[in-house]
Amino acid sequence: MAAHMKSPAIRLVDASHPRAQRVAILNGPRDISLAHAEIPEPGDGEICVKIKWVGICGSDVEAYRGTRTPEFLTTPARLGHEVAGVIHKLGPNVVGLSVGDQVTCRYVWGALAQYITCRPFNVKVLPRGFPLVETSLIEVLPGVIHAAELGQVNVTKNVLIMGQGVSGLVLTQVLHLFSPANLIVTDLKPRVLELSKKYGATHTYVIPTPDTPTMQIVGKDFPRGFDVVIPCLLEGDGVVDAIDCCAEGARLVLYGCIGVCHKPVDFYKVHRKRLEIYSTEPRRDIDMRRYFQESVQMVIDGLVNTSEMITHRVPLSKVASAFALRDDINNDAIHVLVDCDT
Repeated sequence: MAAHMKSPAIRLVDASHPRAQRVAILNGPRDISLAHAEIPEPGDGEICVKIKWVGICGSDVEAYRGTRTPEFLTTPARLGHEVAGVIHKLGPNVVGLSVGDQVTCRYVWGALAQYITCRPFNVKVLPRGFPLVETSLIEVLPGVIHAAELGQVNVTKNVLIMGQGVSGLVLTQVLHLFSPANLIVTDLKPRVLELSKKYGATHTYVIPTPDTPTMQIVGKDFPRGFDVVIPCLLEGDGVVDAIDCCAEGARLVLYGCIGVCHKPVDFYKVHRKRLEIYSTEPRRDIDMRRYFQESVQMVIDGLVNTSEMITHRVPLSKVASAFALRDDINNDAIHVLVDCDT
């Protein structure tokens, strides 16, 4: 994956520096603050993007909590990768893109800032005039589409999505287009399940606590389990619950549950149920680009709503409060956007 692994360096500067920009830095668990860094210059084959919106992803929350190493490896660490912005400057030998193009980004990190550099591989141009506020969440769609394809969902399958956070709600919209026999979703919050019904879920269930076994709630209606199970949860322990939800011969697609798993995994149960387990990251860069293109088209065509789940918009100057809001599972926050251009 050499095409997308380059991370631009960070050089902290004084606020009076002529090329200073504001950036959010992670000092430690639940300790994020603003600093100033030099606006990066695009190198050969690179572009500089002026950032407008950055969504706080679940992976950002895990890094904020200290339970996951940030993908963006700098000292200090920086977060943010669900990006909507405008091309600010082109480096040498960039063709096909123009200054002023509205773009959504993928495989960029450290984007809680005012500017980043990346490569054309990392961006897709949106139509002029398309609302930027609706574009940062396109970043999650390639993995969502891939997850749906890996599940081989069709009219004969009962599908379970565990969790209706931001990615879970997007996945519900996409899987609905695959016409499953039944599309079952679960979440801790009744409010998000109302959106799930609107997006095509045939059955919705409130899980009372994070430790409640899912089959204890849904098993009365689906005693044999599910043909396709896709957890959209942060915690790795959810894998154990997901395995219990699988019917014999099911496909378990790990869109979520990529955190540390503290519970023992019963691999004999995996063997006995004859399960197939998949991860959702495309293996080839060319596949990611294809999914990226499909994602943009779905949003442009109105098939996936990326704005309705936005509950909070917070300026970059208050990034700490934005993360505290996203970290609290007891509030009504669904998707929190940080405005980096206020």
